[in-house]
Amino acid sequence: MPVLLTRDLGVTLADGERRFTLRVPELALEPGEAAGLTGASGTGKTMLLELLGLLRRPEAGGRLLVGTGAEARDLVPLWSARGGRSRLAAARGRLFGFVPQSGGLMPFLTVAQNVALGQRISGSEDAARAAALIARLGLGPVAGLRPDRLSIGQRQRVSIARALAHGPRIVIADEPTAALDPEAAAEAMALLIGTAAATGAAVLVSSHDHDLLDRFALTRHRLVPEARDGHVVSTLRTGAEAAA
Repeated sequence: MPVLLTRDLGVTLADGERRFTLRVPELALEPGEAAGLTGASGTGKTMLLELLGLLRRPEAGGRLLVGTGAEARDLVPLWSARGGRSRLAAARGRLFGFVPQSGGLMPFLTVAQNVALGQRISGSEDAARAAALIARLGLGPVAGLRPDRLSIGQRQRVSIARALAHGPRIVIADEPTAALDPEAAAEAMALLIGTAAATGAAVLVSSHDHDLLDRFALTRHRLVPEARDGHVVSTLRTGAEAAA
């Protein structure tokens, strides 16, 4: 049963005579599932992650259901509902974890404090869970250090721990290994996927590195652009269509 399901989700951007449309006919993520998102530069990968993570408003008519069974809720109507923005922010903090390319750590906080930050924001403080993630990701020896004392790989592991510490249903990672060398990238990807699966969170990873994604058993999604009289439409393909 999906923890995230979209139907006809999309958005159109216009700049003078140029128009770009992102179309997501359907996307489903199961609890504990790891999925990879690919597509050439400019096809809308980051835009799609923003739509799914409640950071960008979709066009009316689409659906974005988050949760399983009877608890599943369509979050698209909140964009136009009274008080919807605050409810979207609360849902984003509670349901999603984010692993940005740069790590996005607070430079004035220690590793342990950065990991606990998402818990504090979502009101779900759990010191034992944070400590377990720090241990699982090999961060115990550096838990009291600030980000400027860490290697790039260590900073990315802290970002992974922070994204999972508050128990999100879905983790969204935008090019999380782009700044890492191949060996460190494979290690970080394995830690992200393995730790998310152990917590039951679904994870969607955007990456240009097809070889890296091929090393893991990921559901594959790909954005495919098509030019229509100067209007570019980028459509999400899944499964066999993504591999074609």
